Amino acid sequence: MNRRVSTRNASVQVWQAYLNNRTKRHRDGRFLVQGVRPITQAVANDWPLETLLYRLGVPDLSSWAREVLDTSGAPQVGLVPELMAELGEKSSGIPELVAVAVSRQPELDAFEPGEPGEDAPVVVVFDRPNSPGNLGTLIRSADAFGASGVIVTGHGADQYDPQAVRASTGSLFSVPVIRAAGPAQVLEFRERQVRRGIPTRIIGTDEDGPRAAYDHDFTEATILVVGNETSGLSSAWRQVCDDMVYIPMGGTASSLGAPSAAAVALYEISRQRRTFAQ
Repeated sequence: MNRRVSTRNASVQVWQAYLNNRTKRHRDGRFLVQGVRPITQAVANDWPLETLLYRLGVPDLSSWAREVLDTSGAPQVGLVPELMAELGEKSSGIPELVAVAVSRQPELDAFEPGEPGEDAPVVVVFDRPNSPGNLGTLIRSADAFGASGVIVTGHGADQYDPQAVRASTGSLFSVPVIRAAGPAQVLEFRERQVRRGIPTRIIGTDEDGPRAAYDHDFTEATILVVGNETSGLSSAWRQVCDDMVYIPMGGTASSLGAPSAAAVALYEISRQRRTFAQ
């Protein structure tokens, strides 16, 4: 299917709602993908795309946009530039493509990263993230350092918010992102991993932790817990963590933001495992 739209018809209004209406995204199971790398990664990872929206008029579409349109197999709709500008939310210029993607809602009960006797998996938990941009950035870091997945607990930011999708720079499409209610569900996940023959420890990050991250042995399978940006780790999380670590800092900053703390801890985990493997 390939059609052209020049007015804010019913379909355009629905797509516009996906920009800032979480309830609508959740109910329809759809979200928007903006930007060259996120769209490229969605296609490369065979993420289900309902529609590809493309810019009508001049200048002609780039070779990248043409290739995506020619190879993705998704239905295509051409939109006039002003509508594409609204859906693309770019500060300058008009996007060539915006994808309407199908949401995936993987279940924690079915998540089984790693195999007994092989590399110990790392899973990152982000508790009640305030900001979709921070959540997307953390997903990007998890992907960069080889984490097996991200678990978002509590009622926090939506990973399918356009800000989160953009901030992940496409990593959303290659790393499983799973929603869970809270510590009890993550504890059950850890016990399932142990029963599978994958000893796993839950490690919390906190500025008052008793041990620096580089002094902790991260060579075992790890569930790394990052607290809420405002309030940090809750008492419920502290109770289920096997250990707590802090990240030594200099300067005048009182703390690192949640995505930065996760990136530093993930780097340390990766560093230790590379050293151990040598």
